[in-house]
Amino acid sequence: MKSNKPELIVNNKRLDGRNFDELRPLSIKAGVIDNASGSAYVEWGNNKIIAAVYGPKEAMPKHMMDPSKAIIKCRYAMSPFSNLSEHGRSGPSRRSTEISKVIKEVFENVVFLNEFPGSEIDIFVEVLQGDGGTRAAGITAASVAMASAGIPMRDLVYAVSVGRIDDKLALDLNMIEDNYSDSDMPIAVAPRDGEILLLQMDGGLSREQLSRGISMVLSAGKDISKKQIDALKENYDSISKKYES
Repeated sequence: MKSNKPELIVNNKRLDGRNFDELRPLSIKAGVIDNASGSAYVEWGNNKIIAAVYGPKEAMPKHMMDPSKAIIKCRYAMSPFSNLSEHGRSGPSRRSTEISKVIKEVFENVVFLNEFPGSEIDIFVEVLQGDGGTRAAGITAASVAMASAGIPMRDLVYAVSVGRIDDKLALDLNMIEDNYSDSDMPIAVAPRDGEILLLQMDGGLSREQLSRGISMVLSAGKDISKKQIDALKENYDSISKKYES
């Protein structure tokens, strides 16, 4: 139990008024950076995150090249002005390095890397404003950016967290919930077959809570996936109109 823990549930509601299985407001826009191969901007609650994808292109430096497939590089970073916590300090941190590695591994499992031997694909995720759940929002944004770049994937990945507050499971934790919850579990999913590509846990859950938490994520994922697809369709329609005019 964390010391000086604030009350996170009042009148059986979370502090922001959400139900326990309710996502924060989510909006996604694709194709926001002209000089990137693909890009996306996500506002998820108070999170504001931009993702850009470059490539496939020649792998550099040469000794990192894999002649049989593409390699993926990822840089996740929180802008110094993104929040008031220690995560907002400039320069790489242990946390940003770990999240960069996690995002890289997620996309290594969905991109058809063998179609681009000897090349690299670069993913950049920049948190402009952070309020909890930035790794999940970053994965969700990067997936849209990857798709808008036209890079073939076997699925459009989304991610969201679920956590335990006292004896309640809560979906999509914001920062204060993330900081003071009894457990936090970000999950990334390939929705076509429900494959879990990422599952990390800070704190403990019973087997029943784990199963229920995964079910909450899969249910909420239907809404997240729809917003991802709608963003890509809107971007495609916008590009088509430019060429028609």
